[in-house]
Amino acid sequence: MDRQSVYTTSVYQPNYGEEDGEVRAQILLKLQKFILEFQLGTAFIYRDQLRANVMKKQYFCDVNIGHLISFNEELANKLVNDPAEIIPLFEAALKHCTHRSIYATQKEIELPEHQLLIHSDADELTIRDLDSMKISRLVRVPGIVIGASILSSKATVVHVQCKNCSHTQTISVGGGFSGVTLPRTCGRSRDGVSDNCPMDPYFIVHEKCQFVDQQVLKLQEAPDQVPVGELPRHVMISADRYLANRVVPGSRCTITGISSIFQSKASKAATTTSAVAIRTPYLRAVGIDSDVDQTAKGNSTLTEEEEAELLEMSRMPDLYNVLADCIAPSIYGNRDIKKAIACLLFGGSKKILPDGMKLRGDINVLLLGDPGTAKSQLLKFVEKVAPVAIYTSGKGSSAAGLTASVQRDHATREFYLEGGAMVLADGGVVCIDEFDKMRDEDRVAIHEAMEQQTISIAKAGITTILNARTSVLAAANPIFGRYDDLKTPGENIDFQTTILSRFDMIFIVRDEHERGRDERIAKHVMGIHMGGRGAADQTESAIPVDKMKREAVEPLCAAAQAGACRGAGEQRAQLHSDHGEAARGDCADLGGLGEDDAVCRGDDGARSGGHTAIPRVDDGCGEPGQEPGV
Repeated sequence: MDRQSVYTTSVYQPNYGEEDGEVRAQILLKLQKFILEFQLGTAFIYRDQLRANVMKKQYFCDVNIGHLISFNEELANKLVNDPAEIIPLFEAALKHCTHRSIYATQKEIELPEHQLLIHSDADELTIRDLDSMKISRLVRVPGIVIGASILSSKATVVHVQCKNCSHTQTISVGGGFSGVTLPRTCGRSRDGVSDNCPMDPYFIVHEKCQFVDQQVLKLQEAPDQVPVGELPRHVMISADRYLANRVVPGSRCTITGISSIFQSKASKAATTTSAVAIRTPYLRAVGIDSDVDQTAKGNSTLTEEEEAELLEMSRMPDLYNVLADCIAPSIYGNRDIKKAIACLLFGGSKKILPDGMKLRGDINVLLLGDPGTAKSQLLKFVEKVAPVAIYTSGKGSSAAGLTASVQRDHATREFYLEGGAMVLADGGVVCIDEFDKMRDEDRVAIHEAMEQQTISIAKAGITTILNARTSVLAAANPIFGRYDDLKTPGENIDFQTTILSRFDMIFIVRDEHERGRDERIAKHVMGIHMGGRGAADQTESAIPVDKMKREAVEPLCAAAQAGACRGAGEQRAQLHSDHGEAARGDCADLGGLGEDDAVCRGDDGARSGGHTAIPRVDDGCGEPGQEPGV
C-alpha cells in the first residue's frame, strides 16, 4: 500500500476570475434544481433520498448519471469530463438543499460536509485501458479487491500557525492522494508587516484541522479479463468517508472514480531528470458497486429477453438431466460426475439453526482416479461457466495463497491482509487440480474454509475472520498413479480422514480397459477432432455453452435453491436418514461410489460428509419450483 509515500501538490490553485465565478454559480443553481426537482413518476427521488439519509445522520446522496443526462445533458458531460471541478459544486449543492428543504427555519445550524456518490451504466474500462487520455476523467473499472488498508485520517482543511508571531492560516487539501506544501514564509511578512519571522515558520495545529476517513484498496483484474500469458494488473484505489469499509478483500466490484496520478516514493528518490515527470496512476473512488452481496449470491441484472428465456428454461421437463448433459459435452460418459458438478454449480441451501449454528449449503466434490480420464478438463469447464471461479494447481499452491497472507506496508511498516484463492472466490467455486501433490501442511489450511466457510487469521497483531463461502472441486490421482484393484481403498488413497470428511461426494474415476467402451471413446474423440460433434450417439446440448455463463446460471441456481428450501418435509427427512444409515452400513468399498452412494464409509474409516451431505446434495438436485430429489 503506497499510502504514506504519496506526496503531491496541487498545480492549479483555485484562483477563479469573475467570469469563472459566474459560471460556477450557474452550475451550482442547475445542480440544486436537479436535486430538488428531478422526479421519476410522482417521486422526487433525490430530494427524498437526501431527506431520508440526513434523518439517519448520513450526509450523502447516491446519484445515477443517467438521470442527470436526461435532466441536463450538458451538465452530465461536464461531470464526466471535469469531475474534479463539478463534484465539489455538487456536494455544495447537496448541503444547500439540505438547509433549504429540512432546516429552512434554522439558519444558524451548521451541517457537516456532504458526499456525492455516483453510479453509472456507462461502458466499463479494464485496468489495462487506463492510459494518459483518461486522466482527470470519470471512469468505471471492474475487478477484485485483493487488499484493503486500515482506516486512516486524511486532512481536508489544515490549520497552521507561525511559531514567531502566531499568525494563523487555513489551507484546503484536495481529495485522494493529494497533499499540500506549507508556506516557506510567514503571511504577515508577505503583507508588509515585518516581525523577522524565519523561513519555514508554520507548524500544523492538529486540533483545529478537519479530517475524513480514508482507506486504500488494491483492485486487481478479474481472471477472465487477463490475456493469455500475462500477469494480472492492479491499481490503487482511494476511498474516503462513506465509501471506506464498503468492501473487503475478495469482493468483486466495479469502481466509479476519477483517474488520477501521484508521484510515488520510488520516482521521488530517483535522481534523473526523466524520473521527475513520471507519475503513477490511481483511482479516486466516487462510487463502489459490489457485484456480490453479503449473502454471496450474485445480483446481476437481466434483460427482458434473457428473463423470458430463463423462465422457459426452468419449465423444461427433467431439467436436472438436461443440465447434466450440458456439463462438458465434449467429454464422453462420466454421467454421474456431470450430475454431481451440476449439483455443485447450483449448490444447496444454507441453513441457520435456532441456536445460531450455520450449516453450509455449498457442495464439495473430489474426483480421484487414473490419469487421462478428463478430470482436469472437467475442472477447466467449471472454471469457465461458474459465476465466480478460480483455478489453481496443488503443487503451485501454498497455505497463504489459498487462504490469506499478511503483508507489510513498505511505507508505514504496518501489516495488512491480502486474500488468497478461497477468499477471492467467495460466492463461487475453487477448482484445485493435482490435489494429492499439495503438501500436508498446505492442505490442512483449507479445512476450516471447506466446512465452516471462514478463514480465521491471528498473525502480526491482526485477528480477523474472512468469508470463504465457496464450493471446492478437486481432482487427484491415487498414491500409485493408477488405482490398484488388488489393494484396499485406504492403500490407494493418500488422504487423511479429516480432509475426506469435508467432501460431500467422492468419485473414483477408472480407466477400465473394455473393448466396446474403448471403441466408443475413440469414435467420440475422432468425431471431435474432425467435426466437433463427437460420437454419433452423443446428443447435442439442449442448452448451448454460452448460455451456461454467469447471466444464466446465477438466477437459475437461486430459483433452484429457493425451491429446494420449500420442498423438504418429514417424508424426505426420513428418506435422508434411511439412506445415510444404509450408505454407512453397506458401502464397504470406496471403489463402488456412484451418484447415489457417494456418501459412504470405506474400509479405512474415511467418511465423506455423513448424514449432513445427503440433504445438501438433495437440495442441489432440486429443480426450480419442484421438490428436490437425488
